[in-house]
Amino acid sequence: MERIPILKLGDLLLVTIQVDMHDRLALTLQDDLTTAIVAHGARGVLIDISALDVVDSFIGRVLGNIASMSRLLSAETMIVGMQPAVAITLVELGVTWRHVRTALNVEQGMRRLRASLDGPRA
Repeated sequence: MERIPILKLGDLLLVTIQVDMHDRLALTLQDDLTTAIVAHGARGVLIDISALDVVDSFIGRVLGNIASMSRLLSAETMIVGMQPAVAITLVELGVTWRHVRTALNVEQGMRRLRASLDGPRA
C-alpha cells in the first residue's frame, strides 16, 4: 500500500506530499498522521502541499479533518506551499478550513509553528 512519509523533527511532524493525492491515500495519511501524533507526542504538524497541482473537495475536506483531529490530539497544524490554483479551487468548492493555519513555504511555516508552540504558556 502506498504511504506518505511522516518525519519526526523534535516535537514536530513533517509531511511532504510529493505524489498525486487520491482518496485512499488521503485517508491513509489521516490515519497514519493521527497515530504518529499520539506515538511521538507531537505538538505540531507541518504539511507541505507544494507539489499538489490539483485538490478536489474530498482531499480538501480530508486535509481540514486532519487539522481538526490534530488539534483534538493537542497538536497544531500548518499547511504550507499551496499553489494559487489550489487556493482558487478550494474557495470555489466552498471548502472551509477551521483550525488550519497556512504559510507560503516550509521555512515560513516552521518559523510560525515554532513561534506559536514556544509562545507564552498559561
